[in-house]
Amino acid sequence: MRVLVYVAFVGLLLDTATTLEETSLREELKQAAIKWEGDIPCQKSDCSCAFRSMGCCCGNQELQSLREHVSESFLNVSDRINQLQHEIRQVIEPVNVAFTAFLGDVNCIGPFDRNMSIPYDVISLNDGFGYNSGLGLFTAPVTGVYYFSVSVYSRMQWAGQHLFHKVQMMKNGEVQVSTWEDNRDDPEDSSHLALLLAMRQGDQVYAELLQERSLCGNIKGLNSFSGFLVYPTPDATKAY
Repeated sequence: MRVLVYVAFVGLLLDTATTLEETSLREELKQAAIKWEGDIPCQKSDCSCAFRSMGCCCGNQELQSLREHVSESFLNVSDRINQLQHEIRQVIEPVNVAFTAFLGDVNCIGPFDRNMSIPYDVISLNDGFGYNSGLGLFTAPVTGVYYFSVSVYSRMQWAGQHLFHKVQMMKNGEVQVSTWEDNRDDPEDSSHLALLLAMRQGDQVYAELLQERSLCGNIKGLNSFSGFLVYPTPDATKAY
């Protein structure tokens, strides 16, 4: 009986020593891993190992994801800063856009077989270079609110001539306002159009004479087209 007890006791001591020895060995390995300064071959499958977890290869995927997130955030902030700078420049920097043009030495405009833009060919002012005399139209150089005016004059060329005209102000091909004359009694007629328009950069405005109608007896300065930028506004079509 005493022999069996002795054997059991010795076995317990050996097990305890083995457990303590393994624990001590693991602790030594862990400390050695922490202190290791050399290169460690990349084996992603064992990144949980104390040695491997210290290697750059095991942290590469996480670092790459973090770098992509930081890069994307930086680009978003940069785009927003650029947009804010553009808006600030529109507010604090002077934006000079204004034009005035007249019909020159021409007795009659029209009639035409289709609606035609009126080619005001004498330009006295064109700040911002938005007005094109060859086409008779204004193209907005910046987004904003603009004021436009058109003066219309026509005179009979002989007694009893039919005064018959219609002029309309157009924005991107759509009628905004118009004026017309259709009589035989008044030897001359004049009118004026004016309006404010919200314009995006690239929008176009022009005065149009309707088909089969004419403006005659032009005197320089009586048929004119003018406009100017009242104030710029941020372009809502641009993504932030």
